[in-house]
Amino acid sequence: MNPEQDLAMAKTIAEKVAGAGGRAYFVGGFVRDRLMGHPCKDVDIEVHGISPDELRRILENCGELTQMGASFGIYGLRHYGIDIAMPRQEHATGKGHKDFSVSVDPWIGPRKAAMRRDFTVNAMMMDVLTGEVLDPFGGRADLQRRVLRHVSCERFGEDPLRVLRAAQFAARLEFTVAPETIALCRGMDLSRLAKERVWQETMKALLQARKPSVYFETLREMEQLSFWFKEAERLIGTEQDPLFHPEGDVWTHTMRVLDEAARLREKAREPAALMLAALCHDFGKPEISRVIEGRIRAFGHERAGLPAAEAFTRRLTDEKTVRRYVLNMTELHMRPGALCSQHAGEKAYMRLFDASVCPEDLLLLAQADRRGTGFGYDGEQDEALLSQKLEAYRMRMREEYVSPADLKKAGIAPGPVYTKALRYAHTLHLSGVPYKEALAQTLAFARRETRQEQFAGTGERSP
Repeated sequence: MNPEQDLAMAKTIAEKVAGAGGRAYFVGGFVRDRLMGHPCKDVDIEVHGISPDELRRILENCGELTQMGASFGIYGLRHYGIDIAMPRQEHATGKGHKDFSVSVDPWIGPRKAAMRRDFTVNAMMMDVLTGEVLDPFGGRADLQRRVLRHVSCERFGEDPLRVLRAAQFAARLEFTVAPETIALCRGMDLSRLAKERVWQETMKALLQARKPSVYFETLREMEQLSFWFKEAERLIGTEQDPLFHPEGDVWTHTMRVLDEAARLREKAREPAALMLAALCHDFGKPEISRVIEGRIRAFGHERAGLPAAEAFTRRLTDEKTVRRYVLNMTELHMRPGALCSQHAGEKAYMRLFDASVCPEDLLLLAQADRRGTGFGYDGEQDEALLSQKLEAYRMRMREEYVSPADLKKAGIAPGPVYTKALRYAHTLHLSGVPYKEALAQTLAFARRETRQEQFAGTGERSP
């Protein structure tokens, strides 16, 4: 979409609406971002003072009309990034995010129309033609103070998703949440929210905020971690050895790692999954941490955290590739640093990168983990070494290797021997054995395995 084109079309619509006796306003995040001097990606217009049929006629004369929610009075124009809505009233009919009755009322007036908005900074309206800002609830003052404050206690409390929206806005906009809004959020029930909506709000914080930790710290202050983020909540108060983690408990460390990962996410192959892995990487510490000889130890927390990481990711998403990524990263996140410390040989690095679903992102996670301690960062030398080892692995993987076609050409049909032979060939490839030699060794291995299977079937011992 072209922002200038969208704004030009918004003005055209507003002029036609004015000609019909109505008035068009920019609303929501558009006005907030415009006043903050931020780029305005989404253009939302609310049209007052004309009938739905008249608005539809105007829009059909402006372009190809698309119905985004016609029963709610929401329209769009094909090839334009504009949402055009009519004022509406919403009343809760249940406790879920979708349990609302909606009625369109073009003559309700700006103040009542704005009352259904979540926060005062999102309740401002700007006349499309004159630029006049209507601010019935003090949003401009809250914008200057960088405060998120709910518009209406009754209306805000009808939609539990607004708890997560408050947290993600606080993270993305770097605002604080008003104490009275925090108090209101504490009493709201999030359990009936759809996982897709929780995922959407969480991803906005993880992928767009400079400090995603603010999202979780805000939910902690609201006492709203317990249902959707219970595994993260368990990190609070789990102590660590101050010799290695002077920053404090596992929660504090994880929040720092999240913010460090945010600095690296543009380099990631899978930014969303990387951020989730940063959140989950130490989920095993509450389970495994022990005081041994006066020191706090968490030996094996990488594997111990896998059940918690799986439960957490399964609760938020049905994406199997995301779960696989997070579990893999959680299990391996300590290995890059350990290999550097141990001055490990080439084979160890080859095995590590081969076990990783995304070696590039694994190194980013390990870097964020190291930066998330209370020490000054001194890992540049290790980063350089790991980059060299990863490049060596990538070069090795580009070399000719024994393939399934090679085995089939040699008469080895798919089956147990075939599978074992491929694994054996891959091990030789990782070890740097040249192709011809690896092929000879693999075929010899397959012949041995075939003989053993044959003798196993007769009950005799292979010679």
